[in-house]
Amino acid sequence: MSSESLRLAGILLVVYPSVVFGGASILWHWITARTDYYDHPLRQRMWAAGHAHAGVLLLLSLAMLALVDHAELSDAWAQVARSGTPLSAILVPAGFFLSIASPSAERPNRLINLAYLGAASVMIATVTLGVGLLRAA
Repeated sequence: MSSESLRLAGILLVVYPSVVFGGASILWHWITARTDYYDHPLRQRMWAAGHAHAGVLLLLSLAMLALVDHAELSDAWAQVARSGTPLSAILVPAGFFLSIASPSAERPNRLINLAYLGAASVMIATVTLGVGLLRAA
């Protein structure tokens, strides 16, 4: 693995427990029903979706890092493949969380578009890596 991939993998592994902690705190809110969080169905769904997407995208990032150095890609395209999915692990949850930050939110606001940017980022990264791996095969 290249030093860039190893460094990013280390960062992702250090950050991952924060996603687990966030998911556990949501579970606590559901079980105890002691906070206003429990009474806001939209916030429940958006926060659960944000944490679930963050966890899955971070795991996908780690899997992609194991493959990116085997792909036939230029340095620039390898960087796209290496960083696109971790970027989406930030953008997608940010869209879910920030779009309903107001306690009175009835619908997501325009910040939900961050989730779409994150979706585009992961699609570009995965297609780039896939093409690079097919070229290397």
